[in-house]
Amino acid sequence: MRRLAMDYLVSWKNNPRRKPLVLRGARQVGKSYLARKFAELHMGGIVEINFEKAPESGDLFTDKSPAKILARLETLTGIKIIPGETLLFLDEIQAAPDVFASLRYFYEFIPSLHIIAAGSLLEFVLRDHEFSMPVGRIEYLHLGPLTYEEYLAGSSRAHLTEFLGQYEVGNELPLPVHEQFMGAFREYLAIGGMPEAIQSFVDSSSFLESDKVKQSILSTYQDDFSKYGTRANVQRLRRVFQKLPMLVGSKFMYSHIGNDMLARDIGEALRMLCLARVAYKVSHSSCNGVPLSAETDEKKFKVLFLDVGLLCRACGLSLLEFEKAQDIMLVNSGAVCEQFIGQHLLYSKQFFEEPELHYWSREKRQSSAEVDYILSQGNQIIPVEVKAGKTGRLKSLHVFLKGKKCRFGIRFNSDLPSLLDTSAVLPTEESIDYRLLSLPLYMVGQVRRLIKRSI
Repeated sequence: MRRLAMDYLVSWKNNPRRKPLVLRGARQVGKSYLARKFAELHMGGIVEINFEKAPESGDLFTDKSPAKILARLETLTGIKIIPGETLLFLDEIQAAPDVFASLRYFYEFIPSLHIIAAGSLLEFVLRDHEFSMPVGRIEYLHLGPLTYEEYLAGSSRAHLTEFLGQYEVGNELPLPVHEQFMGAFREYLAIGGMPEAIQSFVDSSSFLESDKVKQSILSTYQDDFSKYGTRANVQRLRRVFQKLPMLVGSKFMYSHIGNDMLARDIGEALRMLCLARVAYKVSHSSCNGVPLSAETDEKKFKVLFLDVGLLCRACGLSLLEFEKAQDIMLVNSGAVCEQFIGQHLLYSKQFFEEPELHYWSREKRQSSAEVDYILSQGNQIIPVEVKAGKTGRLKSLHVFLKGKKCRFGIRFNSDLPSLLDTSAVLPTEESIDYRLLSLPLYMVGQVRRLIKRSI
């Protein structure tokens, strides 16, 4: 599977000021595959150490001399490690956290050596570390599930990915081409972005085989709960994990998990699931300026699941539901499409940036409003709505634009793309002029680029 992150790895390789790179992301999103494929395509060789399979290998890194560590690794593997040519790949590094601290010495004494580290539950190590963090001596790459466009490329439709990458709003998009994208979009909703699930479908052309893989992934995540630390309550984690797919798209209410659990226990379980990156909080922001995170309300948030395909499997949804629906946004009350847009926006920034996402709401009797997602681009604050139908009311978007004195908004729906200078009349009978970028759901991967062209 071709990943967009590969281009980032190539630029990292060629940067003379590069640092050891740590891949961060949930289990089974393809971190190890990405590192191995990178070495195959762009390096002269690879030495891989898996600390989960061989925990004793951590003892090789106790010395503060990188030269001695490399000599030991060469003895162990029988492979010559040549700085500038060989990739040293340290997989499942969370199983040997002290090795993480040693990365600083490689950066300081052998900067020409290419090092990539990865770990499935690395966030727990970074949270509870008892070692000296190599601050300023490492860099990160955040990896999520495959995007819709990566799915197209991986299923022999790279020409469609190329088309999206070159599309400009205002260019003609023939209806048959739009329908082709929408058909592939429905496939993606059912399959999702987990590499193994996609590969299973590509190999077999069977949605059932893909479902088997996704069910196995969901089970694996639950089997991992025992690895979350001594404070983890496995049954509590399982309960919250199983409920989350049904809660996407709405404000998180602790009572929706169950009235027999304390809010603080639910909150702790959710925090652990977020650390494992199988769930994400979409934080409420007052949106009075950037960064959006400066005005978050920790008590108000929505949740996203890791992947839309896993969400559909957990909810018992299949491709048939998407094909039968007159409007795809109506499936599961729109939560599936909101998950799809959310997981793409979450990783829409640079790979080195921590994934985060926000929304906005105003809770007033008879005049409440909520905008699904809020983006920032430069000093611009941009409201994003995910709407049913080709028109879809934009009342909340209008309230936001008026209140925050913004003049640009985005709508995702199932219609053809457009860019309109328009106006709206608010309930107060005030009018507001603004520019609306309306995009079909499948163009979310191009939204940052098209924003720059449209503002």
